[in-house]
Amino acid sequence: MNNKKTIALAIILAVLVGSLIGGAAGFWISWATLNKKDFSEWITKNIDKEKLVPPQQGSTTTEKVVQLKESSAVIDATEKVSPAVVSIVVTKDLPTLRERRPGILRDPFFRQFFGEEYERYFRTPEEQNNEQERKIGGGTGFIVSPDGYIVTNRHVVSDEDANYTVMLNTEEEYKAEVLARDNTTDLAVLKIDGKDLPSVELGDSSGIQVGQKVIAIGNALGEFRNTVSTGVVSGLSRSITAGGVGRTAERLSGLIQTDASINPGNSGGPLLNIQGKVIGINTAMAQGAENIGFAIPINEVKDTIKDVKEKGRIVRPWLGVRYVLLNKQIAEANDLPVNKGAMIVRGETRTELAVIPGSPADKAGLQAHDIILQVEGKDITRDHTLAEAIQEHEPGDKISMKVWSSGEEEEMEVELEER
Repeated sequence: MNNKKTIALAIILAVLVGSLIGGAAGFWISWATLNKKDFSEWITKNIDKEKLVPPQQGSTTTEKVVQLKESSAVIDATEKVSPAVVSIVVTKDLPTLRERRPGILRDPFFRQFFGEEYERYFRTPEEQNNEQERKIGGGTGFIVSPDGYIVTNRHVVSDEDANYTVMLNTEEEYKAEVLARDNTTDLAVLKIDGKDLPSVELGDSSGIQVGQKVIAIGNALGEFRNTVSTGVVSGLSRSITAGGVGRTAERLSGLIQTDASINPGNSGGPLLNIQGKVIGINTAMAQGAENIGFAIPINEVKDTIKDVKEKGRIVRPWLGVRYVLLNKQIAEANDLPVNKGAMIVRGETRTELAVIPGSPADKAGLQAHDIILQVEGKDITRDHTLAEAIQEHEPGDKISMKVWSSGEEEEMEVELEER
């Protein structure tokens, strides 16, 4: 009897629950129909498809969710920043040679040996006066304010006789003016005439950590615009000597190392964090290696942009010495009393003086062979160079130095000036 009562009760409850659920579902569908709601759209938005797909062998649902979130973040960051990434086209008026008469010296075989000298000596007067604007290079930049200020690398716009055109994602073209070039940090600021332009959001490069995800965007190989590559921060505070075709060698310090692909043409493009904020400017890649690229930390750019907007130029502090950074090998080879610091030395020519006459260093009494050990209490090393120590200050700042001079350490104060 008890079993029969239990079964009967279960049937009654099932009927009641089913009726309630069916009634609610019918009411909801009727309401959605009357209000023209798309039931399939609701299903698409509110049901996680990934939960319906069994995890593949060797992976977990958690791993797939993390991968999906990461991919979505990269996509969002790219869509956010790409409209503000521009291609910079470099053009110049160059002679257009017209072969008017045959001759052995006109043969391409001889042209390859003489190069520019061939063009100079074997052009006819008519050819010398015939010039045409030609593309001679290109790079990447990004808009940092809606009124058209653009940041790129100095070596992208190093030719002062060239013309520069900025091309947006929308295929719009603008003539660009180079407002400032900074040889110390390989930065340049351009300006185009525009309003309400898409612009990037600058992040904070001081909190970058090795291993964090980064995104590089640039005009790869000067042909493939807004190419996106991803990677991680591989190292911090790197120092390199950068050079290349049409680029004089220059020492760059404090760089971000990344394995995100940086190809020729990417120079001047942004390096982003996963939130889509710019944390660096892509500037160089290691020759003879794969996936070793370098970027200038964005915090070095902020003051540059401010200087150009407010003063029309880049303002840098100046000490006025030539120096070589010491290490154990150099110290032992030259029988020096210390193996760290910056030793003031002459250059290879007579004009390359150790201390520039009239400079802040000269006024403070620094001389050739003095060794600057510390600036403001911080040791001068290969990881914290004298140039980096000076760039931490402003023109007019008075800084303390510990210097090894004439066989003893001494403290001195130097007032920096604008270079």
